[in-house]
Amino acid sequence: MPIKISDNLPAAKILESENIFVMTENRASHQDIRPLQILILNLMPTKVETETQLLRLLGNSPLQVDIDLMQTATHIPKNTPQEHLLEFYQTFEQIRSNTYDGMIITGAPVESLDYREVDYWDELCAIMDWSLTHVYSTLHICWGAQAGLFHHHQILKYALPHKLSGVFRHRPLDPNHPLLRGFDENFYMPHSRYTEVGTEDILRNSSLQLLAMSETAGAAIIATRDARQVFVTGHCEYDRLTLADEYQRDVERGLAPQIPQHYFPGDDPDALPPMVWRSHASLLFSNWLNYFVYQQTPYDLRDLSPNA
Repeated sequence: MPIKISDNLPAAKILESENIFVMTENRASHQDIRPLQILILNLMPTKVETETQLLRLLGNSPLQVDIDLMQTATHIPKNTPQEHLLEFYQTFEQIRSNTYDGMIITGAPVESLDYREVDYWDELCAIMDWSLTHVYSTLHICWGAQAGLFHHHQILKYALPHKLSGVFRHRPLDPNHPLLRGFDENFYMPHSRYTEVGTEDILRNSSLQLLAMSETAGAAIIATRDARQVFVTGHCEYDRLTLADEYQRDVERGLAPQIPQHYFPGDDPDALPPMVWRSHASLLFSNWLNYFVYQQTPYDLRDLSPNA
């Protein structure tokens, strides 16, 4: 089944070229079914790239998904044309009366800042509070996961001695959990961040369950007991070359970055990285959509119960 997006969204042509079933608004208007309503709060500076990555994963399921894109009103992105934002994005004030089956809060390159130093922190907190009563299940990614864990569960973040960048091996801690159904005993996920959450802090919190971790990258997939909040500290949505682009960007900025670990063959930045995380990324998103959005959310979204 398709994802439904705006007719002119740039990601549409890319996804169609990859044989991912995309339905335009015009075609969807002639169907009489109950699609899933998914909201994406895109905090990444490269919004078009992030849209495409997430839509690729959301489109790889048997469910029809209607997508709304949201940006913060209190931060003006510098890397995305204003015409694109005006055409495809809404603000919190424009959607706050809506209800959604699921929501995704992306990462953002602000993890070195104290949360309260982020210019849109108050707005983000209002959105996260709103999600408790207007969204059935919310998937938080990277800094979005750290922000959600701090705001909802008082889990602190800690600075790392240097940037954690690379593709790391992980293991499921509860292979029978529906979110990890079908996962292998080892799987891979990219990480790109300067901070981390403490594994022991998560284990001490009775409302949270640590579902997967890495010996190097630490806690990777965390969820509340009912999985109405899911936190992924890595970037399973990344494309093959996203880490390479970030590394080259840091080189050009004179930051002398370390080469991403377990990424370039032979640690050669000119070598083509193998993409070893695609299948588990698709599985994670499909499991989330199926088990914790589609099968749990009420048919009438007005019947949403408060998210405990």
